[in-house]
Amino acid sequence: MNQHPMKLILQGPNASEHAARRVAELAGAARMATVAPHVFRCDGVNDSDELRETVRGACLAAGMDAAFVPANLQLADFRLVVMDMDSTLITIECIDEIADMQGLKSEVAAVTEAAMRGELEFRESLQKQVALLAGLDASALEQVFEERLELTLGAHDMLHAMKAAGLRTVLVSGGFTYFTERLQKELELDVTRANLLEVVDGKLTGRVIGDIVDADAKKIMVETQSAELGVPSSAAIVIGDGANDLQMMSVAGLSVAFRAKPVVQAKANVALNFSGLDGVLNLFR
Repeated sequence: MNQHPMKLILQGPNASEHAARRVAELAGAARMATVAPHVFRCDGVNDSDELRETVRGACLAAGMDAAFVPANLQLADFRLVVMDMDSTLITIECIDEIADMQGLKSEVAAVTEAAMRGELEFRESLQKQVALLAGLDASALEQVFEERLELTLGAHDMLHAMKAAGLRTVLVSGGFTYFTERLQKELELDVTRANLLEVVDGKLTGRVIGDIVDADAKKIMVETQSAELGVPSSAAIVIGDGANDLQMMSVAGLSVAFRAKPVVQAKANVALNFSGLDGVLNLFR
């Protein structure tokens, strides 16, 4: 049993009051309130690992996200939000789309999948993938950014609210600076870090310049950004989707698995499978 009183937030684009009431009863909630369209807050809930599993199963079947969080959780408790980029802040995996320009999407995507599931060491997988891109015209990066890169649903609203609440916005990616730098400008993000692709005579060489941003580097980023603000890393909200994000999630005060691999959902405080990124904001209602 959790010693602190918890609330249960139920949400999703298709979340209905009827389905939410059924789950609230399962959780032994003392009361349930509609706090926004398709968002329900249940108070006085029971909390155990077994119950969470039951609730999770019922919610998956109903197309809803369920989050057990401290009843008094507030956005004011946090000072920074640290996000992964590929398949989190944006809907694509940039390296897969770049590889598509080389006719190698399936080969590269298979490596991406294995790394995200935690079956392949990230550094090794990235070097393998980038090597496949050798000789590709660097203009392919611009083409991916202009034609294929889309922000995840709810990203604008989530970032707007985080900034309004005074949180530092940090994007840290095992992807590439070409994309993080452009997103930083477009979304007015405070800090970004990613891998730099080597380009010679307008072509990718198949190599990354400098240190690779892997799971360790992501975790260090959360810790150093927190330290710069003079707060512990528990003042960070961390959002990610792959095994590469687990280390930075482990030092956060609130970790959110967004459309994530099962290994990540199992370890995060909250998993969002149906809601947009603005679903993070509903945890504070």
